[in-house]
Amino acid sequence: MQQLAETTMAGQDTLLDIQNLTLSLRDQSGWVEVLNNVSLSVKPKEILGVVGESGCGKSMTALSILRLLPPRDSRLGGNIMFGGQNLAACSESQMNRIRGRHISMIFQEPMSALDPVFTVGYQIEETLRRHFKIDRREAAERAVAALDSVGIASPRHVATLYPMNLSGGMRQRVMIAMALVCEPRLLIADEPTTALDVTIQAQIMDLLLGLADRTGTAIMFITHNLGLVAQSCHRMVTMYAGQVVEGGPVKDVIAGPRHPYTAGLLHSIPDSNRARGTLPSIAGRVPSLRHMPKGCRFGPRCSYSMQPCELPQSIENEGVENIVRREVRCNRWEELELRGVGA
Repeated sequence: MQQLAETTMAGQDTLLDIQNLTLSLRDQSGWVEVLNNVSLSVKPKEILGVVGESGCGKSMTALSILRLLPPRDSRLGGNIMFGGQNLAACSESQMNRIRGRHISMIFQEPMSALDPVFTVGYQIEETLRRHFKIDRREAAERAVAALDSVGIASPRHVATLYPMNLSGGMRQRVMIAMALVCEPRLLIADEPTTALDVTIQAQIMDLLLGLADRTGTAIMFITHNLGLVAQSCHRMVTMYAGQVVEGGPVKDVIAGPRHPYTAGLLHSIPDSNRARGTLPSIAGRVPSLRHMPKGCRFGPRCSYSMQPCELPQSIENEGVENIVRREVRCNRWEELELRGVGA
């Protein structure tokens, strides 16, 4: 697995700045809040890991950034600032100029994201011709070059194939080629290694990190895999029940998590050095969107919970040369840190 070079992200301009993002979706029984005051940022060339259980709001945050949710059945609040524009207030035509060109996304399942009735080459060409004034011949050559850049053998032949003719790993490479062909400033990778074996996972991650390094593209990496986050990301945020509950530099968070939920996720990772026995797990389930607990949403599952457990806090720690920001939505973080909850 390719390792990241040491990078100091502090002091750089912010590429994506989400402030107090709320999202409500409508179903047959009415409106339900899915995201609650989500705030996070991504800096140029930074790789941000977003972790949490299924249903915690990671993918919904990504879809909200690109405004891919049906407008009649979704309500967005807050600000999504990107390149001086508030994406939450952009028109559909404005978003069409941003999607694919300045912000791209790799979806969880490439077989459903790729159109089965068009060749993969045509689909990449279509992306190019939407955003650049080029003819079909030049678009075709660029599509072949994009497939070659992601390590696909015989790219000119593969460009003539349909998604059903490709393996899962090949389809994922095609998705990466399509996402990066316009050299976007931000790539949202939503579980890009899901359902792939370990060897292919490592190849895909090396590919993403290498391309991002060459093009300067920032990555928002959504995953359940904390091991990949530890190896690949500069910063990370933990989401739970539609909220961000912790954030900070990856090395600091993993070495000393300040929220019991983050600590629980880390303790649930199998460790060959750990004594034999039952693998630690987090009791209970993510709460229903319609029946969120009052105060801390993790409270019913937290063995350290006490009343009141309500108000979030943001903590700033002095670094050697600059301020390293740590955030935690827990009033007892200092007490739990002293008790070694994150150890």
